Amino acid sequence: MRQDHDTGYKFLFSTPELVRDLIIGFVPDEWLHSLDYSTLERVPGSYISEDFRYRADDVVWRVRVGGEWVYLYLLLEFQSSVDKYMALRMMVYVGLLYQDLVKRGEVLVDGRLPPVLPIVLYNGSQNWRAATDVFDLIPPVPGLVEQYKPRLRYLLIDENAYSDSELASLKNLVAAVFRIEHPASPAAIGVLLGLLDEWLVDRPDLRRMFALWIRATLMRKAEYRIVLPRMDDLQELNVMLAERLEEWAHAYKAEGKAEGKAEGKAEGKAEGKAEGEALALQKLLQKRFGTVPPDVLAAISAASLAQIDGWLDRVLDGATLDELFGRAEP
Repeated sequence: MRQDHDTGYKFLFSTPELVRDLIIGFVPDEWLHSLDYSTLERVPGSYISEDFRYRADDVVWRVRVGGEWVYLYLLLEFQSSVDKYMALRMMVYVGLLYQDLVKRGEVLVDGRLPPVLPIVLYNGSQNWRAATDVFDLIPPVPGLVEQYKPRLRYLLIDENAYSDSELASLKNLVAAVFRIEHPASPAAIGVLLGLLDEWLVDRPDLRRMFALWIRATLMRKAEYRIVLPRMDDLQELNVMLAERLEEWAHAYKAEGKAEGKAEGKAEGKAEGKAEGEALALQKLLQKRFGTVPPDVLAAISAASLAQIDGWLDRVLDGATLDELFGRAEP
């Protein structure tokens, strides 16, 4: 699981747009937000020594600061499980990066080292309890030795710290990634695909990248139990999911409520029916009207079972989406 997560995130964060949105959306620092992210450059991970290469060859970017080529290095590490010694690992990675910069002569004009921001991006299910500073891994020591304990902190970005409503308020590619990793419901996947389809209308390269990553993400999650053919188009993926996710929605809800009380089971059955009918409605709309706009997908996702039943009754009679959903004409 960890290897799959690492590989998928390395694939996503090999593009400057994802790195920019990670900093702008999830690193609370005005100075960092003010930098020119059109200057982002990927740095090879070959600085890792032979002993560490297999577990440290992660993603390093540099961004130009000010009018001179003074770089801020961004070291990204991806985690799907809690590592008690992550602070130690990051200290080693930063040291190896600096060592390589010195060897290549890529230090500042006055010989000092460029700043590095170590970031750990975590998407696991457990609460992150590991120390974020290597100093805290070492017990207090009396006297002089305490002053020489090493310090190195990393910035933790924990996907679990953000609610779906917080993420939904951001027009941000990384926020969409977090929501796809932890969807509120099976139907929410269709909504997110619609948003990405709209945001990336002029970026076929990113559309292809997201389609490949989303397919791989859904297939690697055991709770989804979904198999999809290889495809690299967001619209095609959305149509395919609409056909496959109705079964998933029923199984997902049935299992989720299997151990509940009698009333919990009844509620789960009703929710499962709503999920299934919502996905069936999306499928019919796609067949009749083509791509379904994100606002319509969002309305379906938030609708009651009675509302969905009403739309299903009228879906074959409505001449347009505006007529069917009572939307104002543009």
